[in-house]
Amino acid sequence: MKPTVTLNLAAALVRFLQRQYIRRDGVEHRLINGVWGIFGHGNVTGFGQALEEHGGRALPFFQAKNEQAMVHAAVAFAKTRQRLGTFACTSSIGPGATNMITGAAVATVNRLPVLLLPGDIFSNRRPGPVLQQLEYPGSQDVSVNDCFRPVSKYWDRLNRPEQILTALPEAMRILADPAETGAVTIALPEDVQAESYAYPEHFFAKRVYTVERPACPLASLREAAALIRAARRPLLVAGGGVHYSDATAALEKLCTATGLPVGVTQAGTSALLDAHPSCLGAIGVTGTSAANALASEADLVIALGTRLSDFTTASKSQFQHPRVRFIGINIHAADAHKHGALPLIGDARTILGQLTRALAGWQVPAAQRAAVQRQRAAWAATRALLVAPQRGVPLTQAQVIREVNKSCGAAGTVVHASGGIPGDINKLWRSQSTTDYHSEYGYSCMGYEIAGAVGVKLAAPERRVYAFLGDGSYLMLHTEIVTAVQEGIDLTIVVVDNHGFGCIHGLQRGSGGNSFGNEFRHRRGARLEGRVLDVDFAKNAESLGATSIRATNVPELRTALALAGNTRGVVVICVTTPADVRLPGYSWWDVPVAATSKLPGVRAARAAYDRALKKQRFYY
Repeated sequence: MKPTVTLNLAAALVRFLQRQYIRRDGVEHRLINGVWGIFGHGNVTGFGQALEEHGGRALPFFQAKNEQAMVHAAVAFAKTRQRLGTFACTSSIGPGATNMITGAAVATVNRLPVLLLPGDIFSNRRPGPVLQQLEYPGSQDVSVNDCFRPVSKYWDRLNRPEQILTALPEAMRILADPAETGAVTIALPEDVQAESYAYPEHFFAKRVYTVERPACPLASLREAAALIRAARRPLLVAGGGVHYSDATAALEKLCTATGLPVGVTQAGTSALLDAHPSCLGAIGVTGTSAANALASEADLVIALGTRLSDFTTASKSQFQHPRVRFIGINIHAADAHKHGALPLIGDARTILGQLTRALAGWQVPAAQRAAVQRQRAAWAATRALLVAPQRGVPLTQAQVIREVNKSCGAAGTVVHASGGIPGDINKLWRSQSTTDYHSEYGYSCMGYEIAGAVGVKLAAPERRVYAFLGDGSYLMLHTEIVTAVQEGIDLTIVVVDNHGFGCIHGLQRGSGGNSFGNEFRHRRGARLEGRVLDVDFAKNAESLGATSIRATNVPELRTALALAGNTRGVVVICVTTPADVRLPGYSWWDVPVAATSKLPGVRAARAAYDRALKKQRFYY
């Protein structure tokens, strides 16, 4: 008989998680670095008690103030660690669990690992319906935790304590697999958490999941190299997979040797530094005029570690060359095949090395290299105008971005996610290090920024971390300021107040509509069109334990950022910018406009929309 140890399920879960590791390039990392949680009757006497008794330093507990926020922190940690580690997040049953669903979607959309452990209703069903139970008339085996199924890469419910013997190894495998990773949800009925079982001792032995670096097949590599050598106007699009694979140095080597121009996605920003002569900056809807001009004429697009979302492809209108071809380099087969691409399936860093060797002696045609330098120079001049002072405007969002960029430097990381900031910052950011830009734009989740900044700081404590967000996002989820204070974390939070959901307000007005429902105004009659709400973000931040600073112009903002850099704890810098000063776009985004309307502006916008639709292309 093999030795066994009798534990309740919750204690066995804690013991198992402590012994899980992930290895890449010969270096081991702890897979589950701790547990975020908010306790309730569905987890406090089971998993919570087990954490208190058995967790210790190997599995520390972090107290969140909102369940969604703790998942954001875990996702940001995983992104910063290049998917080599994450956190578990536990909640009670009912609303605590469903609060985590948005965070689960953030993780899965962005292909980032997070382990979710929501409490669940009684497996034995004796006391049901219990507090917070949703009764589903079609089955007694359904709870709100079934809502996690479509946003999870792996989902399970443990109705017996021995089921962890098969469920947990599979869950860890998914978390550690770069091609399959995302949210993993294991629902824990509150009675089963407390039940005991004689587990085999070897189940708790150290386990190491190795992340391989597979190369692509040689036949595919040769075909790709031939396509690149034959191209007259090639362009490489770098996505987040470059960072996850730790392939930035390999990308720089390839570009230096060949002169391949590079446009970056939101997740791929800083994959190639701004100073490199091949860097064209952001591409697509939030892109620069330089990257988009080269993209529209490209006869070959090399999609590296990107899932080619609509913001990258400008809703499939960005690449207009009549014979454009695609090469897809990705660990995820579905992404590698998009747009009928020649797929190079494998590790980005490995395949970049293969391509560099296969293209030895080849360079981008001279005409394309000259076009790249012309576009870089033209964009530099345009950018200078966009961040320049504007008559009668004390401070614009573009100027705030410029100052945060300077303050961040090569040693900091800026975190953003939603609203108008991602569009403007992606255009204007000048990357000085490969880790200075952290964007959650796969799901563009409002409220991610402050919680995400906490996760980044936990993953990279040596970096100065900036959370950069608008007033709308701040109001949605600012409570993790308290968590940062509680943990002694240094953060600089820059809140841009434009009195509403400014990005969508701009989209609404730009599509010919009237202002409706997006500004923060008092009610007047049937509409929210009275005076502007006066929200004091500085006082709010102070009430949560932060130091607050107000800045109304560029000199004050520079002083505030310098002061924040020398202040311990959380510093919130509050700035006000006009809602109607916006940066131009250099690509189209498919947002349908009403086909019939009494408003002349909407009718004009619909006519423009119909014309733009004709530029959409399907490449397969």
